[in-house]
Amino acid sequence: MLEIKGLSAEIEGVQVLRKVDMSLGEGATVALIGRNGAGKTSLLRAIMGFMKVTGGTIGFDGRPILDVKPHERPRLGIGYAPEDRRLFSSFTIEENIRLPAEVMKVPGPEIARRLADIYQVLPELADLRHRAAAGLSGGQGKMAALARALMVGTRIILLDEPFQGLAPVLANRYAAALRALRDSHPDIALLITESNPSLLRNFAERSYAIERGEVTEISGGLAATSLAAADRH
Repeated sequence: MLEIKGLSAEIEGVQVLRKVDMSLGEGATVALIGRNGAGKTSLLRAIMGFMKVTGGTIGFDGRPILDVKPHERPRLGIGYAPEDRRLFSSFTIEENIRLPAEVMKVPGPEIARRLADIYQVLPELADLRHRAAAGLSGGQGKMAALARALMVGTRIILLDEPFQGLAPVLANRYAAALRALRDSHPDIALLITESNPSLLRNFAERSYAIERGEVTEISGGLAATSLAAADRH
């Protein structure tokens, strides 16, 4: 479904992605593991069209999308939850969730249907939907960002460091939400970036490592990565 081949990108003349090859099939759950600054966020931003791509291709359902404008890529069914959440603090939670679909002029009945699905996956947000986003905790904000991505991400969800900064209890709640999403929407693919491989060890079926903008598939999966990390310590 999503095919990345030889992708290179730069920021202000500095190369941040180097000939990346990666694929994401329908319904797959893929982890991208790397330390801070390794290029995880840059890759997700390149998929969304927010990076200066200097080489390679990104294909979606066999169609090249590098020429598709960033604001048009969500129409392909790609949802993106950035690490910093980027919620509008004066909007309610539900207004934040609805916003991308309203910008895309999705019909009202379809927005309502998607909202109902989202609240099934994230029932905590249903109880808080009329609260201003400014009053959310860190974990609630991460869940709201996931819900907003789900509103347009009917094919693929890109999650950037979703567990970053969460206390263990909140991280477990977020992981439970991802499992509920996986169970209720098995056809949606997930690409999740993380610096700590153990957080996704029992979740992702395929995994890649990124270092200095170079991506390699991890042989043996995240279990092997977690063991290697434990050995280094």
